[in-house]
Amino acid sequence: MNECSKGVILFVFGDRLRHRGPDWSGLHQYGDCYLAHQRLAIIDPASGDQPLYNEDKTIVVTVQIDANPSLLQFLVRPSHNPSSLQFLVLRASFSDEREFNCLTQVNGEIYNHEELRNRFPHHKFRTGSDCEVIAHLVKQVFFGLIFPSPSRRQKKLTSFYDPQYEEHGEGFVDMLDGIFSFVLLDTRDNSFIAARDAIGITPLYIGWGLDGSVWISSEMKGLNDDCEHFEVFPPGHLYSSKGGSYKRWYNPPWYSEAIPSVPYDPLVLREAFEKAVVKRLMTDVPFGVLLSGGLDSSLVAAVTSRHLAGTKAAEQWGAQLHSFCVGLEGSPDLKAAKEVADYLGTVHHEFHFTVQDGIDAIEDAIYHIETYDVTTIRASTPMFLMSRKIKALGVKMVISGEGSDELFGGYLYFHKAPNKEEFHRETCRKVCKLLVVVVVVVLIGEGTEKPHHLVRIQLWPQVKALHQYDCLRANKATSAWGLESRVPFLDKAFVDVAMSIDPEWKMIKPDLGRMEKWVLRKAFDDEENPYLPKHILYRQKEQFSDGVGYSWIDGLKAHAAEHVSNFVVRLISFFLDGNGERAMTDGVDLVQVSGKMMQNAKHIYPHNTPTTKEAYYYRMIFERFFPQVRVNSARLTVPGGPSVACSTAKAIEWDAQWSKNLDPSGRAALGVHVSAYDPAAVPASLAAGTSPAMLVNKKQRAMEAKAPELAISS
Repeated sequence: MNECSKGVILFVFGDRLRHRGPDWSGLHQYGDCYLAHQRLAIIDPASGDQPLYNEDKTIVVTVQIDANPSLLQFLVRPSHNPSSLQFLVLRASFSDEREFNCLTQVNGEIYNHEELRNRFPHHKFRTGSDCEVIAHLVKQVFFGLIFPSPSRRQKKLTSFYDPQYEEHGEGFVDMLDGIFSFVLLDTRDNSFIAARDAIGITPLYIGWGLDGSVWISSEMKGLNDDCEHFEVFPPGHLYSSKGGSYKRWYNPPWYSEAIPSVPYDPLVLREAFEKAVVKRLMTDVPFGVLLSGGLDSSLVAAVTSRHLAGTKAAEQWGAQLHSFCVGLEGSPDLKAAKEVADYLGTVHHEFHFTVQDGIDAIEDAIYHIETYDVTTIRASTPMFLMSRKIKALGVKMVISGEGSDELFGGYLYFHKAPNKEEFHRETCRKVCKLLVVVVVVVLIGEGTEKPHHLVRIQLWPQVKALHQYDCLRANKATSAWGLESRVPFLDKAFVDVAMSIDPEWKMIKPDLGRMEKWVLRKAFDDEENPYLPKHILYRQKEQFSDGVGYSWIDGLKAHAAEHVSNFVVRLISFFLDGNGERAMTDGVDLVQVSGKMMQNAKHIYPHNTPTTKEAYYYRMIFERFFPQVRVNSARLTVPGGPSVACSTAKAIEWDAQWSKNLDPSGRAALGVHVSAYDPAAVPASLAAGTSPAMLVNKKQRAMEAKAPELAISS
């Protein structure tokens, strides 16, 4: 394939992700390396176009700006040059600084870019882009690696040398406070490293071609055609082209097997969250908050509205916050969100949709979210519909409340956690316990000039992790319309504070007045200067897919049960026919065929076999968008396993009855949830699918009265 053809192919693949960044696009070639990106301009939209450089242009930076940037797509064709560098530049000669040439492409947002700029007063920054600082930081780190004991001449040559960077090495990534996926490329020999942020808020995939090429993209759409194998790039990791392997750069203390023992301090928790929100007010474009009326989004809105005044964003776009909510007519979320908006004084925008609207959008949602996970699709579809309307109003960034339930055990099934050890381990599994990866090295043309090629096989343990679910939804449902989503609950510093709390404080104990996420609620329960109305602060947990309207999920299930395509009917008939001949399907009762489909689903989908008609329906759509003839890469990016109310498979062991009701909806555990507060509750009505009532007011008041007193001041 000639150079022109390669560029055309990458341009076509890059165009598939134009929805992520409609403001600007670019395609760059450096030897055998090609980079394409689409820009969603949030910071410095006027001068932040690509590429970016450091002051002497020895480092070229091609940056996809901000948290929801369109596309990070990177392709490096195999180089026949044996690598002479260790981590990009170990053996480089710096008698001439310009021999150092590193290119950086970033999908991300660096919240501490101003702090890092101040640490480099001798550097000249050409733009106001938050990501330009990476070029200067990279050079600073690399010079520190080169000269562990610099001579006077070397110090003079590298006037910006700072010995503190000697100790960082690849750990320079940990100095970045933000969300990001990036590639650092040495343009002389095409060696590179790639990295992803701590929690995996920005999406990233990596793939390999049979010719030895390496592909990196923000979405699977950029990899599905040309890769023999691709996979999810694990959060908190680096990948080096030299070793062809991952290395974890994010290693917080709570990753260990030890159970945290830090006492709960409500002020520390509150201040950490407020700092996380304030960081995310960094914007040069109109923005707002997603407000469902639940605890998490309401706290985001409350803290944002308190700190907005006096910020650059307020000066540019006004001090009155805009809030957005979506739901079916009469849904719990719409009612609660309106009450919170009135209390906070936001400019509130309420969007309604019907069950049919959602059903009509399912295929588009699956195409953009790139999953067949039932819970993710249920929640993503309303968010997908809302994001389109928000973007139509001229808004380009929203702040959202994902992540709190994983950090604090907010899902309903946590009522059954047997002890604090199991409670903490489950939160770790939910936040970012990672996949297991086995690397098989295959030599292609050994003894020839063809490079070694890595075939990577992923083995997914039965665990949940934010980057596979809520982060995926929050990023892709919004970026489908060129909208950026920011998630302060997943701020790296806040996560460390939340996960370091002794889990005994997080345990749900109604006899002590502690409901789910009590530590978070109590941290913002300020009598003198209340953040929220008391009944909102102590509102029962609603999953987003439930809160937008209970008939939404029921309608999805009914539609999935009725929907059978002729193609799948014939395919199932093929497996049922003992002679291997396709049976005639004319006149076959579709309901009966649907039952046969479920009985034989394991033959059609041996990996993550659908167990419900709804799951089967989503899988059919997913496989149509991401067909895998040679390998199973696309379907392997979606984890599986049994779940009740969003639990991991391990947590199902907490209650023997849960294995009989494996529904990911929050209502699957509502009987447990309500009975924990009201023993007289009759769970049979819940099992029948009726809308659950909120906590009985007198029970809620009793819980609040029993809550231990903690001194909290504004």
